[in-house]
Amino acid sequence: MINIPKFLRSVPFAWNGVKLLFSSENNAKIHLLAMLVVVIAGFILSFTEGEWLAVILCIGGVMALEAVNTAIEAVVDLASPEVHPLAKKAKDVAAGAVLIFAACAVVVAVVILWKHLGS
Repeated sequence: MINIPKFLRSVPFAWNGVKLLFSSENNAKIHLLAMLVVVIAGFILSFTEGEWLAVILCIGGVMALEAVNTAIEAVVDLASPEVHPLAKKAKDVAAGAVLIFAACAVVVAVVILWKHLGS
């Protein structure tokens, strides 16, 4: 059974996580700036519904992975304050996941923008 009151009580905690992400993480701020540029371009260039869906999925994916990366880094730092090869591996792989998705998002943006600016 779905417990709506419990869900509603959890929303402020999640929102706090979003605020922490953007207030403390430089890369999240960079992704946010890129998102704003693409959204403004989308309105100026009149993206199609499909293009908007692709952009929204890319934005959501990059932002979600950045949040997961930040959480992994915090937990690893807590569990292993000293430098350890496995801690480095966990942090590097999590950061790599963000990089992979961000690179794919850039490809999507280039394909969409090429269509609008190249014709």
